[in-house]
Amino acid sequence: MEKYLILNTLNYPILSMLLLVPLIGAVVAMFLRGDTLQKFWALAVTTVTAVISIPLWNCFDRSTAKYQFVELRHWFPALNLDYVVGVDGISVLLVLLTTFVMPLCILCSWTYIQKRIKEFMIVTLLMETAMLGVFVSLNTVLFYIFWEGMLVPMYLIIAIWGGDRKDYASIKFFLYTFAGSIFLLVSIVALYIHTGTFFIPELMDHTYGFAFQMWVFLACALGFAIKMPMFPFHTWLPAAHVQAPTAGSVILASILLKMGGYGFLRFCLPIAPAATFYCMPYLIIMSLVSIIVGGYLALGQSDIKKLIAYSSVGHMGFVTLGIFLLNDAGIKGAMLQMINHGVTTGALFILIGLIYERTHSRELSVNNKLGMIMPIYVTFLGIFSLSSLAFPGTNSFVGEFLVLFGAFEKYPLVGAMAIPGAILAAAYMLRMLQKMVWDDSDGHGHHHDDDHGHGDHGDAHGHDSHVLADCNFREILQLAFLTIFVFWIGLHPTPLLDMMDTSIAHLIHQVDAGSVVHDAVQHHGEHHALLNQAGAWVKSIVSF
Repeated sequence: MEKYLILNTLNYPILSMLLLVPLIGAVVAMFLRGDTLQKFWALAVTTVTAVISIPLWNCFDRSTAKYQFVELRHWFPALNLDYVVGVDGISVLLVLLTTFVMPLCILCSWTYIQKRIKEFMIVTLLMETAMLGVFVSLNTVLFYIFWEGMLVPMYLIIAIWGGDRKDYASIKFFLYTFAGSIFLLVSIVALYIHTGTFFIPELMDHTYGFAFQMWVFLACALGFAIKMPMFPFHTWLPAAHVQAPTAGSVILASILLKMGGYGFLRFCLPIAPAATFYCMPYLIIMSLVSIIVGGYLALGQSDIKKLIAYSSVGHMGFVTLGIFLLNDAGIKGAMLQMINHGVTTGALFILIGLIYERTHSRELSVNNKLGMIMPIYVTFLGIFSLSSLAFPGTNSFVGEFLVLFGAFEKYPLVGAMAIPGAILAAAYMLRMLQKMVWDDSDGHGHHHDDDHGHGDHGDAHGHDSHVLADCNFREILQLAFLTIFVFWIGLHPTPLLDMMDTSIAHLIHQVDAGSVVHDAVQHHGEHHALLNQAGAWVKSIVSF
């Protein structure tokens, strides 16, 4: 194991602490009384977890692709099953994203959650442990336990604190994700039978036949594609987002969707490189369809939350596109986009939650002319909307630019076909921004809303402008914190790229080395033909 790992050199088990602090916090919360105390306790626990994670950034060795801060405990020796956790340049950024987003989830629930506050805080803390466990596990069984473990808290967040159709949304989320997880479990068992180990770095080092790789790749890819979610597995996402409370939407957008991309990078590419090369054209085509379809669907929404939910399908399409380009720029762009999407879309869902608390509506026709009465809110809305459409100088521009650069570098046609997705992002974000900041109609006059049953939300502007208060200190604090990352990553992405550089180079080497020892190399020549056919396929779907 030593050739894959660097044992933890700190004087304390940092990764185990990250897993245990929220878990212990949840147990303690069971015995606390008083809603205000519960809120402050959950905020304190998530903040302490974020502070504990800071050495992962400061002490990380950027020159090696080995797993760092590793802790190893023998768990079930008879089955060669160990408790082993560690991070590399890919997972460390997702761990930090999780620890720093979770305090914001508590803050944005401060007044939004009105019932069963103790239970909400407990479930949210348990959710943090499960999500962090996914990113630090170096054992497939441990990974799967955390992967399944986060389903229950997320289901409860939607089912108990969700909107009018929370039952439908929560069950659909659970069934979709659980179905994908079953295939993941099958592949984990198959790999253990084939190799006799659950240790992920050892699984990457084994050589497998092409047929076995294909089965493992397809089983894993299905689970991860549902989690992303890629077209056509995306239908659970808008329902879950719209019905979830603000914190649930932030967790879904900022962290849960990233687990699909992380799974592709951790399992599919290094363990099944030959199958990855063979399936690459199909995954690229699915990514392009996700980008275009997600953008078109977002453009037609009148519900702000549903608009942002569909935009996530398009944004995550750029992530999978970058991953399956299998080149340095593409995978780095995909990793950056995962971080950027967590920052930007998380902030947009917080902003939607803030306005929903004030107007009790998520309709564009109701939430308009806010520029006149909520200047601070509108400023943040403008910043994060521009970030979402990848405006130069913001974080999303760097990630999207790298993905498109990687696409044009390898397959110019693919790059050209991704461009409409970027244009659609500008269209639906600017439409939303224009209607919320300035516009007070859909172009059909004020009576349009009354015809559709929305006339009871206030005056002709859709709300009573005297009631709407601008952002308070707590809300400004959340949004200002995320704004820092929009411009820091947008103007100086080098520290993040340095963190992932060695690990991504090693991953590409693993894929390239594994791809030449399979009996499907003859299919490699078909890639260009398949990708050239993609244009006609995408056009037919879009026209449909």
